[in-house]
Amino acid sequence: MILFTFSAQSQIDSRNNSFSIPAVESPKDSSNTVEANPIKPIAPDDNQGALDGLSLPKSASPNLPKKEFSMTDREEFGNPGELYQDRLKKHMDDIKEEMFLGTVGSSVDQHFGEYRTKSKFIYVQYRDYGQQDGDLIRVSVNNEIIKLRTMLYNNFSGFIIDLKQGPNTIDFLALNEGYALPNTAHFRILDENKNVIASDMWALSTDVKATIVIIKE
Repeated sequence: MILFTFSAQSQIDSRNNSFSIPAVESPKDSSNTVEANPIKPIAPDDNQGALDGLSLPKSASPNLPKKEFSMTDREEFGNPGELYQDRLKKHMDDIKEEMFLGTVGSSVDQHFGEYRTKSKFIYVQYRDYGQQDGDLIRVSVNNEIIKLRTMLYNNFSGFIIDLKQGPNTIDFLALNEGYALPNTAHFRILDENKNVIASDMWALSTDVKATIVIIKE
């Protein structure tokens, strides 16, 4: 009994007894530690642009002439206004070409003859027989300007002149051709009793003249 009891107590004590293994600090493994080296930037002139046997392209800055920025064409004009006049003329020419409005008026001066009258004065009248498109004329009598710049309308307008003895020359000068070419007009000359002495029509280019002569008897 005594031996049995002693054996049982020994087994119980052996279960409750424990021991600890002290931790051993391992030496630092220098192979796992990497010291970072600072990165050295490559200067543009290092090795003349070569890196690991590869040639780096060199930056090229060609000496090109500096061109001033402009919203307009670089065409040179003595007067800046000429640039816009040139563009406007080209634009109008394009419109006329697109609308098939060619210059079909006379390019030489027109003479509508001589007419005789005993009237003391006459009515000189004119109108645009075509489209009212801004046709302008200058009217002179015996080389004296009567109307410096007058527009042709679809209704007759004009003036009265006293006739001198002998020939009285009336000139109509086309100042433009409007936007529906050419400069078109219907003119008529009436005596003091409003009887028609002469009546005719013209189709003129710019700066072309139409002339009629009224002779007072």
